[in-house]
Parts: sequence; structure tokens; C-alpha cells
Amino acid sequence: MLKKLSISIILFLVLFSIDQYIKHLFVDGFELKGECISLILAYNYGVAFSMFSFLEGNLKYIQIAIMLIGIVYLLLHKDTFEKYYVPASLLLAGGVSNIYDRFIHGGVVDYVYWHCGFDFAIFNLADVLIDIAVVLILIISYLDSKKEKQKNS
Repeated sequence: MLKKLSISIILFLVLFSIDQYIKHLFVDGFELKGECISLILAYNYGVAFSMFSFLEGNLKYIQIAIMLIGIVYLLLHKDTFEKYYVPASLLLAGGVSNIYDRFIHGGVVDYVYWHCGFDFAIFNLADVLIDIAVVLILIISYLDSKKEKQKNS
């Protein structure tokens, strides 16, 4: 358990730091425009696709509450933490980084803009970490379910 907790903390700190460093570059003016993908600064005052932007000032507190509930759950269910510690670290790094942006910049710093064939939402590394975490959770759950079915057969 201690080894997994250490890996989780290190993974969180490294990913949070990388994400914040990249965001800092864009806040300082870095920009690169391409035919399909542009790297440009945009602030998101909502969540995915700017949903709930009307909650702008309070959204960060709602997100903190959700994150704390997840952390408490993992602390109370150590077996779940042991199984999902890598995706939990990615989810926490991405979530905390985006929440941190809301306090420092007033909104989430986004910078990857896909505009080839269709306009897609602007996103950042933290968003990608959250997506990867969800995919890993689904894969781990699926594999566990498959093992359980084989064991019961």
C-alpha cells in the first residue's frame, strides 16, 4: 500500500507540474497556429464544452467538494485505491490543475484547438489526463469483471 501511495503522490506531482508549466507558457504568450491544430490561449469558465459557465465563480468550490469526496472514498476503501491508484492519480492531477487555474486565472487555461474539418473544443493536458484516467478505470473494471465471470464459471 505504501509503495502505491508513494507512486501515486509522485505521479500526481509530476503531472500537475508539467501541466502547470505548459499552461504558464501559453499565459506568457506562446502561440502556434496550424492548418488543423492551433496552440492558442483560451480560458474556459465552465467545464467540458463550456457547460455550466454560469456557475463561473462557484464552480471551483463545487469541483473541490467533488474531489474531496473522491479522496475520502479512496481513503476509506483502500482496496479500491490499490486497484485504481494510477488512474486516480491522473484524475487528481488533471482535476486539481484545472481547479488551480480557476483560482489563479479565473478560468481553466486551455490551449489545444482542433479546427480541421470541424471545430472541436479547446482543451489542455489536464483534460487529456482526466480522459485517460476514465479509460483506464473502464479497462480495469472490465478486466476485473471478466476475471470474476471466469472464476464463477
